[in-house]
Amino acid sequence: MSDSAAIPLHAWLIMGVALFAVSSAGAVFEMIEDVSGLSKAAWRLQATSLVLFPGFLLQYQKAERSLKLRWKESMHLLAFSGFCLALHFGTWLMSLDRTTLTHSLLFVTAHPLVIIIGLWLLRKPATKLQSIGALVGFVGAAVVVGGGASESGVSLYGDFLAFMGAVTIVGYLAIGRMVRGWMPLFLYAFPVTLISAIVLTLWAIIVEDLTFNLDEMSGAFGWLSVTWILYVGYLALGPGLLGHTGINAVLRWIPPLTISMILIMEPVIGSIIGWVVGVDSIPQLWTIIGGSLMISGLALVTFGSESQEAAQPSD
Repeated sequence: MSDSAAIPLHAWLIMGVALFAVSSAGAVFEMIEDVSGLSKAAWRLQATSLVLFPGFLLQYQKAERSLKLRWKESMHLLAFSGFCLALHFGTWLMSLDRTTLTHSLLFVTAHPLVIIIGLWLLRKPATKLQSIGALVGFVGAAVVVGGGASESGVSLYGDFLAFMGAVTIVGYLAIGRMVRGWMPLFLYAFPVTLISAIVLTLWAIIVEDLTFNLDEMSGAFGWLSVTWILYVGYLALGPGLLGHTGINAVLRWIPPLTISMILIMEPVIGSIIGWVVGVDSIPQLWTIIGGSLMISGLALVTFGSESQEAAQPSD
């Protein structure tokens, strides 16, 4: 594992841009007003699919025949990953319609706690650090929920939807961990994103009466209108490409544990961005206290998980 002295400056710059990009997504979504959550999620994934498509074509053309065959045989895994990603974005964007940006970001980034719950349910061992972190995180979540009862714009249902976004992203992360060791980035990202876009578009058509009228700003492809194309274009190029691609790129220099710990700051940075652009207000004291406990718990769980993995012998 690299030490910090060996990490080049440009790697930290890429990581900083990636962190800002992914953290800014919630605030930009909030700026797309009078459009329901599922519709915004569908737009975001549609636009991201277009951005990823050239990279997919390039990598597919260069891929050897054996890789293409293995890729096709893994399509069921990519389909499941795309379905999980659609559920993640759908529930998260619906939560933004029903709770504050700060609450939504705290709960949607709590997937390390979900993984620990899974370990407990499956009776698999968790390290002492993981268990302590999970307990601290759950106490923090309880404080956030309890304190939010008197906070303007907060709802228990909205917080629950955001947490469901954390639950459903676990499937996406698990599949990525299974296949990304041998599957090139765009061969994975494009089909998963496209499947997610299709699922979200159909979901929005059924639930939100989304239409295919290109002239309507709220239609299935309404992000192409002058009103919204800059917002959705930023979401595709910023969080969608610079954010996630940047994170994958810096793995070459920055240890995964360091990256994971940095990304835990997403709710804090995302909330600050929301306050600055005026789509969210400064949370009340109990949310700040509970949120701090949640982030501390996530950090302990993440550190415990990565340390446990590093201690395991290689096959």
